[in-house]
Amino acid sequence: MTDRRTFIKKAAIAAATAVAVPQVGKAMGTNSLHVTDEADRHNHGRAARESTLIVPKDNGLRITGTFLDEISHDIPHQNWGEKEWDADFAHMKAIGIDTVIDIRSGYRKFITYPSPYLLKKGCYMPSVDLIDMFCRLAQKYGMKFYFGLYDSGRYWDTGDLSYEIEDNKYVIDEAWEMYGSRYDSFGGWYISGEISRKTKGAIDAFHAMGKQCKDVSGGLPTFISPWIDGKKAVMGTTKMTNEQAVSVAEHEREWNEIFDGIHDVVDACAFQDGHIDYDELDAFFSVNKKLADRYGMQCWTNAETFDRDMPIHFLPIKFDKLRMKLEAAKRCGYDKAITFEFSHFMSPQSVYGAAGNLYNRYKEYFNIK
Repeated sequence: MTDRRTFIKKAAIAAATAVAVPQVGKAMGTNSLHVTDEADRHNHGRAARESTLIVPKDNGLRITGTFLDEISHDIPHQNWGEKEWDADFAHMKAIGIDTVIDIRSGYRKFITYPSPYLLKKGCYMPSVDLIDMFCRLAQKYGMKFYFGLYDSGRYWDTGDLSYEIEDNKYVIDEAWEMYGSRYDSFGGWYISGEISRKTKGAIDAFHAMGKQCKDVSGGLPTFISPWIDGKKAVMGTTKMTNEQAVSVAEHEREWNEIFDGIHDVVDACAFQDGHIDYDELDAFFSVNKKLADRYGMQCWTNAETFDRDMPIHFLPIKFDKLRMKLEAAKRCGYDKAITFEFSHFMSPQSVYGAAGNLYNRYKEYFNIK
């Protein structure tokens, strides 16, 4: 029987040997490297190579936009500084992302920039002006930045979206004066109220905030990203399935009414794609595209890169699930795919190791070198 001291000693020697092997091979030159390559080939092809896909490659709508989530209540902060954010923008750029969206400029008392109005209302002073940083990095990497409006939390408490109009009267003006008028990268607005169906005050709130965004910025584009009240719309419950899931016909009827009331001040709608099942994608996506075309709006998809099918909230999604969603968006003629969100669930430097693997699978599938 091996005692603990002997075991630790043997483990240390083994670890040192494993680290040293590549250095020895490098020092010995090409002959040693040749032997290593032969060993890899002999060892059942274990040398690094692309995955062998048995589905057609590059058959989905590529992700060209991502939310930036630094004010969240359900995913962890990664505590990045500008160095880490700069590296992440480079990773985004490498796969073709051209649009970044601050998901919200504040949530309750936490804010992303030193808002004179919100600080007077009791919000906490941020240590970094994230909006300024995001605008600068977007400019550096040739991207467009969309400013996400403030979320007071009152909508989540009351179910009434009209509460968000008053605070955002000031936030919209501040954002344009502090960033929009200074940075060419400031490309538009995200009206951050996340609704699903006939939310109280939704049409009036979206219209009021969308109109102000456009008026102050000379008509820069605005968009919304609501969710479909499907069978996986179960947040805030212990259930895995929504027993009152909306039908395709109900979804069409309700969103026809909403689009009719907002289309003159909202340019695009990016429905979140994670609340419906994979065999329902085409049915709902077709309706979304038909409605957007009817009202002259852009039809985007918010291709969620986190997995809603697991009891653990939230982990990076299985690649096949993301692939199926992007393929459905392409089949249905969508105009753009954005995601929630790259930095946590798809970035090579995410706190989640699986996110970097998703990035690699995505690049393989879309033939991105």
